[in-house]
Amino acid sequence: MADIRLITFDLDNTLWDVDKVIVLAETKMREWMHEHAPASLNYYSNDYLLEIRQRVVEDNPSKRFDLSFMRLAILGEVMSLSGMNKKEAEQTAQRAFDVFFEARNQVKFFSGALEMLSEIKGRYLIYALTNGNADIEKTGLDVYMDGAISAADVSASKPNPEMFKEVLKRTRLYPENAVHIGDNLVDDIEGASNAGFYSIWVNLKAEKISKDGAKPNHVVTSLSEISTLLESFATAF
Repeated sequence: MADIRLITFDLDNTLWDVDKVIVLAETKMREWMHEHAPASLNYYSNDYLLEIRQRVVEDNPSKRFDLSFMRLAILGEVMSLSGMNKKEAEQTAQRAFDVFFEARNQVKFFSGALEMLSEIKGRYLIYALTNGNADIEKTGLDVYMDGAISAADVSASKPNPEMFKEVLKRTRLYPENAVHIGDNLVDDIEGASNAGFYSIWVNLKAEKISKDGAKPNHVVTSLSEISTLLESFATAF
């Protein structure tokens, strides 16, 4: 019998469509840049961004998993290239980032996501484990979750086990007490399995598991299935 006390969730593409969110956030940031720093758009392009990113990573190797730091640093470089002095570049980069980040957290939850979280709240400790930089307060998830750990917090992204280890450390629990839920068979399911967590694969797109791919303990095709499925863990293992 499994003693499940901790549920961890991936965020992007598990609880919402991240591609749509990022496209909108990029659009809003570019619109702001066009109005307030038009020359910077000459350098915020594929011709420059790859080289700028590589330089930022080389200068800050420990920060490569911190997506907020990376974006802000890249924007700072872009502003400098457009002719701004250091102080002006930093201030303008911060304002552009703030526009992006606000929009990045204006997510549209998948059907059943909030209802499911409401149902399991109080039954388990609930944490977000994300390779991204979504903010649980800005998205409203802090109402349902006890905390969040990002790749930036542990300087490693899933499937690396550091995020899984960190949440166990914070909650003082063991892998056999935890279920991780996510959409990515490598980052989430393989990562959870390697860390000793049970796993639930959120398969909203009817994808197939490859012969040699990671095998989840359970699969759901709708987020509304999760609450009942979690109750069954007590007798299934």
